[in-house]
Amino acid sequence: MADPKIGTGKKPKGSGRRLYTDENPKDTVGIKFATPTDARKTVAKVKKISKPFARKIQILTVGEQRAKVMGKTQVAAIFKKGKEAIRRNEKGTNRSTRKKV
Repeated sequence: MADPKIGTGKKPKGSGRRLYTDENPKDTVGIKFATPTDARKTVAKVKKISKPFARKIQILTVGEQRAKVMGKTQVAAIFKKGKEAIRRNEKGTNRSTRKKV
């Protein structure tokens, strides 16, 4: 049986591809949240990357949720503030300067 297209999230029985592999590691954004300093560096990195707005929010949400589960409330707060800053920045952009689809 032929494998489905890469990136569709579908994996048939007997497929050579593994379920939890990163099919595009170049696209991966590393998240560090061991210390508040790591969290600040991660937020700064996410703000700079050229990814869509939703992807940036998603990355910071993952960091926030993981930090909350581990009981690192200060780190979770840093990620939350980073998300708010990205939202403010996105809201402030002029719609006429955006690329029309």
